[in-house]
Amino acid sequence: MSTQRSPRPQGKLPAAASPRALVDHGFVPVRAKLIEVAAFLDRVERYGAAEDFRCVALRKAAKILLDGKPERARRTLESLSDPTTQPDAVSTGKAALGAWQKPTSSSVSLRGVARSAATK
Repeated sequence: MSTQRSPRPQGKLPAAASPRALVDHGFVPVRAKLIEVAAFLDRVERYGAAEDFRCVALRKAAKILLDGKPERARRTLESLSDPTTQPDAVSTGKAALGAWQKPTSSSVSLRGVARSAATK
């Protein structure tokens, strides 16, 4: 009798997986991602960029991972996403940045200038 197990397709977990199988399957890749985040935060601190709004948002989102509350993925995504429900009247021309930054008063006033100029 052979003791070899048939290989499981990469990224696939049986529907009725045991808790141990779940950890065995996901631990190493998640560990690598966590170390990558830690290294990134070390680099931005070393280069004096830790107060960039994206880094601040990342640290804030990381706290969600340890709060012991459910739906961490949803709450993390929401913490990094634009919470506004109305589109900008005028596009800023910027691409997605990965974290939401509350508009400053100068960008709000610029939007108003662009909006009034567009309506003339």
